[in-house]
Amino acid sequence: MSRLFTILMLGGSKRVSMGEQLIRAGRELELDVQIFSHELDRRQPIASIGKVIVGKRYDDEGAIPEINDLIKSIQADVILPFIDPAIKIAGLCKQKYPHLFAPLSPIEVSEKMFDKVEAAKEFERCGLPIPETYSIENLKYPAIFKPRRGSASKGIKVVENEDELKAAKIANPEDYLIQKYIAKREEFTLDCYIGEHDGEIKCVVPRQRIETAGGEVVRTITCRIPQLISLGHKTIEALGLRGAVTLQFIHDKETGEFLLMEINPRLGGGVICSICAGADIAKMILLDALNEPVPKANVWRDGALMTRYFKEVMFFNDGKNR
Repeated sequence: MSRLFTILMLGGSKRVSMGEQLIRAGRELELDVQIFSHELDRRQPIASIGKVIVGKRYDDEGAIPEINDLIKSIQADVILPFIDPAIKIAGLCKQKYPHLFAPLSPIEVSEKMFDKVEAAKEFERCGLPIPETYSIENLKYPAIFKPRRGSASKGIKVVENEDELKAAKIANPEDYLIQKYIAKREEFTLDCYIGEHDGEIKCVVPRQRIETAGGEVVRTITCRIPQLISLGHKTIEALGLRGAVTLQFIHDKETGEFLLMEINPRLGGGVICSICAGADIAKMILLDALNEPVPKANVWRDGALMTRYFKEVMFFNDGKNR
């Protein structure tokens, strides 16, 4: 008989495929995985495979006690944040409940990653390669302005000259990370998992971001690039990362350099590609939560292409959905 195993997602929303992978991995480990997801609205796609709990925004002071109560009421075994504001809350819950598993880096490490300016300083301090970084006083063109606390490519401005800078009307340059804009580039994501219990790097899988929509990858392919895998290992070790981590690099096609752009200390939306290619991060999370050995995934399929499509989930006035 399978053991009941409860996973609480924070902001799981559209991560139906990840939920399905966790359920599949649980079945292979003789676990009956049930999914709950804390959301602002019950009408979220994750409701098609789990139960949605409607609650407060993660920046609301009442969110932490609310989620603490939820952990107790559903007897959660694992907590997984899927949006940045939920990461700190998940980390605090992890500290409060020793039995609760959260595949996360230390809170102080994660918080540095939420501020692009501070993250870039930390990357430089650790000797990691990043694009040339400017202040408004030593600005060179072309330059890219990224909101220091932004996400999903929102608010990014590219300026080619002084006239474009004036037209951009950037009132507070200190609110942006300003770097050299690399026009001839390729973008890569590295899906990584580092054991919570042993600190061992279990997988680093690069994949090229071929097509995106609204900051989400919709077409991506795994790429076995030794230099990029090595850089992934170096980054993880330099920053002391743990659990599920997503690294973002760009490849400067003119210089051949791979440059670190940002780190999301959580599961990325395109991680399904790496899981299906052979790096079973879903199963790694469950094994780690059970405090069982987590095997490394050094063997995974190169050139595994993932493309996405829309699928509908219907909600009705009687509270039912299908």
